[in-house]
Amino acid sequence: MNRVDLNCDIGEDFGRYTLANQKEILQYVSSANIACGFHAGDPSVMRETVKVALDHGVKIGAHPGLPDLLGFGRREMAITYQEAYDMVVYQIGALQAFLTIEGEKMQHVKPHGALYNMAAKDPEIAEAIAKAVYDVSPDLILFGLASSELTKAGEKIGLRTAHEVFADRTYQKDGTLTSRKQPDAMITDQNEAVQQVIRMVKEGKVKSRQGVDVLLRADTVCIHGDGEHAVDFARFIKGELLKNGIEVKAFI
Repeated sequence: MNRVDLNCDIGEDFGRYTLANQKEILQYVSSANIACGFHAGDPSVMRETVKVALDHGVKIGAHPGLPDLLGFGRREMAITYQEAYDMVVYQIGALQAFLTIEGEKMQHVKPHGALYNMAAKDPEIAEAIAKAVYDVSPDLILFGLASSELTKAGEKIGLRTAHEVFADRTYQKDGTLTSRKQPDAMITDQNEAVQQVIRMVKEGKVKSRQGVDVLLRADTVCIHGDGEHAVDFARFIKGELLKNGIEVKAFI
C-alpha cells in the first residue's frame, strides 16, 4: 500500500481574528503545522491549538514565518542568513515550550509562506533554516517543497527531510509552485486536486502549467486550513486517498 502524510497549516487565528473551522480539520490530517506568532497565531492560540491537535492524535510541527502579520507572511522580505536562522530558532522554541508543558515532542518544522518559497530557491536561506532546525534538535523532521533547495539543505546537514507536495496549487516546469499573483495558482476543483495528489503519490509526477511532467517525491501533502471549504476538502481528499489504496499516516 502507498502511504503519505497529510498535513495542514493551522493555529493561524490572532487575537479577535478567527479563521473558521481550522480545528475541525484535525479530524482528517495526520500532521499539523502550528503558526508561531510571526505571520499569524499568538500565545493563547498556540496553547489551545496544541491541546486540540494532541486530542486528535495529530503530530505537531512548528510553522515559522516572516514577521509580517499584515501580509500573513506571504510577502518576501530581504533577510540575512543570520536573521533567517534566528527567527526560525525563536519560533521553534516558542512552540516547543507549550509542547513541553504537555509532555509531548515536536515532530517537524515547516516554514510558512514567503519564507518557504524563498528557501525553495535560495540556497543560503535554505541552509540557514536547515541549520536552525538541526541545532535545536537533529531529531526534528524538516518539511520542504519537493526537490527544492530546502530539502537539499536538510539532507546535506543530516536531517530527516519530508518532500512536500500541494493538493490545491499548480506547478511550474522547474518544480516550483505557481506564484499566488497568477490567476492559475490555485486549483479550486476538488476532483482535479485529488487526482493531482494521487498521481504525485503513486507515480511521482505532476503536470506543470507548461504541459510538461515534473518528477517529484511526495512524502507529505499540504492542504490549507484557511480556505472557505477547507474542512469539506480535507474530508474529501482523505476519503479519496483511502479509496485509492493510499494510507494516510504521519511521517514518523
